[in-house]
Amino acid sequence: MLRLRYANVSDAPALLDIYSHYVISTAITFEWEVPGLAEFEERIRTISARYPYIVAEEDGVVTGYAYASAFKERRAYDWDIETSIYVSHTAMHRHIGSALYGALERALAAQGVINLYSCIAFSEERLPELDDNSVRFHEALGYRVAGTYRKCGYKFGRWYDMVWMEKSLAPRTADPAPFIPFSELDEKIARDCLV
Repeated sequence: MLRLRYANVSDAPALLDIYSHYVISTAITFEWEVPGLAEFEERIRTISARYPYIVAEEDGVVTGYAYASAFKERRAYDWDIETSIYVSHTAMHRHIGSALYGALERALAAQGVINLYSCIAFSEERLPELDDNSVRFHEALGYRVAGTYRKCGYKFGRWYDMVWMEKSLAPRTADPAPFIPFSELDEKIARDCLV
C-alpha cells in the first residue's frame, strides 16, 4: 500500500539511494557526481523550510520523492516554483509519480503558488540513458512545453536538450494572495494535502 508523508533529514540515505541511480546511469539529472550524504541532508533541510518535500513508501520501503524549489530568487517570483520528482527505477509505472505530484500540487496550492515549472533533460533520439518518459508524464498531468534550450547539458560524452514545462494551479490575478512558506503552513492543511 502506498503511503505519502513529508520528508525529514533521516530520509536522506534512502532518497540518495534513489537519486544516485539517476546520477550514475542516466542523463535525467545533469549532476555528474553523486552528492555526499551530508550535502543531501542539507538539501532536504533547506528545501523543507520553504517548500513541500514529499516521500512515497510502499510497505515501509521508500519508493520515490518529489519536492518544490525556488524558480528564481526575486520576490516577483514568489508564486512560481520548480518541481522535481524521482521514483526508484525498480518501482516505475505503479502510479507513484502521479500520487506524489498530486500531493505536491495540493500543498503548493495551499501555499498560494500559482505557476509550476519543470526542467527536463530531453533528446529527440531515444537513448539508453534518456527517454521521453518524463515529458510524457508531465504532459499527462497537464503541463505543457514552454520552451527548449538546445544542446545545453553535457554528460556521458553527449549534448542534451533541456525542456521547460509549465502548469498553472490558479488564475493569475492583479492581487495574488501572499505566498506562505511551507514551515508556516497550518499543520492540518499540510496533512490533508497528503490524502
